[in-house]
Amino acid sequence: MSNVAGSTTGLLPKIGLVAGWGRFPVVIAAALKQRGYHVCCLGIKDHADPALRQIVDDYCELGLAKIGSHLKYFKQHAIRKITMAGKIDKVRLIGRFAWIKHLPDLTAIRTFYHHFYSHRRDRCDDTLLRTLVELAARHGLEAVPATDFAPELLVEAGRLAGPRLNQAQRRDIQFAWSIAKDIGRLDIGQTVAVNGQAALAIEAIEGTDECIRRAGKLCPSGGFTVVKVAKPQQDMRFDVPTVGMGTLQTVVEAGGRVLALEAGKTILIDHKDAVRFARRHNISLVAVHRTEMVRSSKAA
Repeated sequence: MSNVAGSTTGLLPKIGLVAGWGRFPVVIAAALKQRGYHVCCLGIKDHADPALRQIVDDYCELGLAKIGSHLKYFKQHAIRKITMAGKIDKVRLIGRFAWIKHLPDLTAIRTFYHHFYSHRRDRCDDTLLRTLVELAARHGLEAVPATDFAPELLVEAGRLAGPRLNQAQRRDIQFAWSIAKDIGRLDIGQTVAVNGQAALAIEAIEGTDECIRRAGKLCPSGGFTVVKVAKPQQDMRFDVPTVGMGTLQTVVEAGGRVLALEAGKTILIDHKDAVRFARRHNISLVAVHRTEMVRSSKAA
């Protein structure tokens, strides 16, 4: 066995997986096992897929706000490196006493006091996740990008499925791309739906699929374009933009015709199935590189 950081001669290298909602954690768990890791998975209660139990070497399910127990679990298993995959339903953290309903332990209260109690710090995704990463580092845990273990999940530039884009659709992608980058820079969201260079829906706390559904309601005739990008300041250790079958199904149901992703920065889960689905439903699924958008912007 090759010498992997954190491994011991004759033993499988260990890694901790923090699993949120969706298929992404399942895919990463399988990739880690394929690479020869001993995987200790911390599944977030009411989020993580039960299928993880059948893949990983050790599984523990804990509440979102049991931060002290999260750290204790990894310490008990001598974990030095962790990776995070999957979404957290942030809507559950909004509203009066919402955080309290998660029964936060003392570590969580201390860590997020100024986010949820004194309100001296914001609750943007990057702020909360970076606070967690910094806390983990203080406890000897290094957070590493999940895509390091499955780089093939990052979609490559090109037309993946569906009809070729017409000029109007290309203009819509360029238009939506600029907006998506701006809201990403502000840590608001990463998805924008447009039609005829008019913004229909901009993602915020509700997530990608709800953003697309809202666009469908506002544009019942359909035919709109959806663009999903990485934030300009994207930290690949967490919150990497991810698209799977669920998002494509939502595009079809809402009446969208184009789904454009940022190449090299966006994860496409179940790639082959997604491409087949897009072809079957005549959806133009494309991955666009940042440099192409820059060239288009200069040419405009």
